[in-house]
Amino acid sequence: MNAFVRRVVIATTAVSMAATVAACGKAGSGDDSGGDKKTIGLLLPENKTTRYETFDRPFMEAKIKELCADCTVKYNNAAQETETQKKQFDALITQGVKVIILDAVDFKATKSWVNQAAKKGVKVVAYDRLAEGDISAYVSYDNEKIGRLQGEGLVKALGSDAKNANVVMINGSPTDPNAPFFKKGAHTVLDKQVKKIVYEQDIPDWSPDEANKKMNSAIDALGKDGFQGVYSANDGMAGGILTALKQRNVDVPVGGQDAELAGLQRILKGEQSFTIYKQIKPQAETTAEVAVKLLKGEKLGSLTPDKVDSLSGEVKGIPAKLYDAQIVTKDDIQDTIIKDKVYKASQLCTADYKKACEEAGIK
Repeated sequence: MNAFVRRVVIATTAVSMAATVAACGKAGSGDDSGGDKKTIGLLLPENKTTRYETFDRPFMEAKIKELCADCTVKYNNAAQETETQKKQFDALITQGVKVIILDAVDFKATKSWVNQAAKKGVKVVAYDRLAEGDISAYVSYDNEKIGRLQGEGLVKALGSDAKNANVVMINGSPTDPNAPFFKKGAHTVLDKQVKKIVYEQDIPDWSPDEANKKMNSAIDALGKDGFQGVYSANDGMAGGILTALKQRNVDVPVGGQDAELAGLQRILKGEQSFTIYKQIKPQAETTAEVAVKLLKGEKLGSLTPDKVDSLSGEVKGIPAKLYDAQIVTKDDIQDTIIKDKVYKASQLCTADYKKACEEAGIK
């Protein structure tokens, strides 16, 4: 997906968290409603995609610490389980946490949780995915535009053959509200600029294994020559797709999203055509700023210059910040990923990729 990231390692052990909460107790943990004014909840959806643990979480934790030295972050990852995330959310409410950053596993399932939380004065910041319910703020990307960029990246990779090309589409998880926007954006480009979408599937949980199976099914149904390109909604699934293609001796352009390390290395080797680079650091840090302001009862102001409505249309005018993204090919890695310190050259250019890095001018 697109631009972002640095390495901040923050070890938050249960002991240190407890100690911090205890230290904050007298200074202002709690108001008249018994709320915890020094703790922010952080709930991320899954760990199959490497970005969450590698970038999103450490960036947010570091920024919260910078803005509020005596604040504590209570973190949980739901490992793609909606019921697990509900329990994590409910536990934060029970503990009196008054601000929760929520990246929902299933955006529709959150409606009742978020509404009940709002009635208790709990502010919920929807991160990356727009959860349903009475959300206080939303920080993400223009996801339909990202889909358009993915479509444009694939058309460019197909080159002069694009107009005669049949394309397979492997889309993201149906429970992720961003996935339909990626799909819609990609369709607005591909439907006009390629011959036909000949096979299309949504993949539960963004699973690379499921993407691999669907790609094999597509090859079985269409034949090795029945398609000329593959749209993959993210880099993780692109890995599964490319494994299937390689095993069946099929060589066609495949795009992705997220600028994952493995995806970037595949791009360097010429196996994957492109990725979408999203700036995770500014997204994560803005979210941290929003959460701290809400915790302190301050106005969000210029932090959230946009307004969005929930997908159901039930909640209107949610204060939002939507970041941009960009296509990254082999030629762009030095001036984006390396320049922005998402990854160091030494991380990308391991032994298997040294020659490819030299050819791409990566230092």
